[in-house]
Amino acid sequence: MISPKGPQTTTEISSDERLSVVIRDRGGVLYEGKVDSLSSVNDQGPFDVLSLHANFISIIKKSVSLRYRGKIVEEMPVETGVMIVKENSVEVYLGILH
Repeated sequence: MISPKGPQTTTEISSDERLSVVIRDRGGVLYEGKVDSLSSVNDQGPFDVLSLHANFISIIKKSVSLRYRGKIVEEMPVETGVMIVKENSVEVYLGILH
C-alpha cells in the first residue's frame, strides 16, 4: 500500500508470524528461537525463507544466516545439512551427510 508519504519500506512482523527455528548438530541444539527470515544455499543457489513460506525440504551448504528486524543475528557455517520448512517452523540438521 502506498501512503501519502510514499511506499512503505519496512513492515513489522508479529511474533506469531515469525519463523520458529531450531538448528542442531550431532552434539545438540546450536540455536533455538524466533526470527523474521533466514538465508542459506542449496544446489540451485542462495535462497531465503520468510514467514508463512511454503513447506519444503532441502540439502543446504555454505552457511545459514538468521535475521531479526533486518539484521543478521546469527550466521553459522555449514558444510552439509538438511533444512525442513513446515508450517512456519524451520529445522536444520547439520553434519549428518557424508
